[in-house]
Amino acid sequence: MAERPEEEKQPLTAHLAELRQRLINCLVAIGVGFLACYYLKEELFKIITRPLAQVLPKDSHMIFTGLPEAFFIYMKIAFFASLFLTSPYTLYQVWRFISPGLYPSEKRYVVPFVVSSTLLFVGGVLFCYFLALPPAFAFFIEFSTDFLRPMISFREYLSFSLKMLLAFGLCFELPVFIFFMAKIGIVSSRGLVKQRRYAILVIFIVAAVLTPSPDAFSQILLAVPLMVLYEISVLLARFAERKKEGASEVGS
Repeated sequence: MAERPEEEKQPLTAHLAELRQRLINCLVAIGVGFLACYYLKEELFKIITRPLAQVLPKDSHMIFTGLPEAFFIYMKIAFFASLFLTSPYTLYQVWRFISPGLYPSEKRYVVPFVVSSTLLFVGGVLFCYFLALPPAFAFFIEFSTDFLRPMISFREYLSFSLKMLLAFGLCFELPVFIFFMAKIGIVSSRGLVKQRRYAILVIFIVAAVLTPSPDAFSQILLAVPLMVLYEISVLLARFAERKKEGASEVGS
């Protein structure tokens, strides 16, 4: 049996030092991104509130209920925008940390891993922003009447929106996760097909847990694309298995 690269045999202190350096690199990048995003806080405020602003009644506005609340809201917007902006670099640092324990043939996946993970995360966020949040907000606003007017706290709105965006972004990473699980033999395409009915049940449970709102509408908005991504993951698992079989035949 082939052994893992020698880097894996480094002492624990060396791995901890490496982890510390990678974390510092990520924090520095996030800090620089935070400063840039805070400078553009007004534009970011308009972007994050656009899905709600499009469905609010005329002359409606948002409120904040504490003196420092608006300041910390801008800080929060800048921080999460920085996380979003620096996510490719963060994923690259994660890969650099785990890559010493991989075979040379496995290290070539660094570019596909970073690119696909970033694109899927961004795709999930954009799907939520353009296709999930507007109908969800329109659904909730329809309950307003002449005597029941929406006065929405921006703190609560931001918390709801960020949780939804993050949930969609993370869930859209499913194909990448399944692909690498299939590469190392933990899952198989046949097993994924066989367990499809249970996977659908788990998807709806995950959607119910991750969506901050308890209504079924928001949960369905997340569950439906997840089921599509699951089917894409099955195809990717088959592709990974064929690549693995091809490599085995060449090696023999």
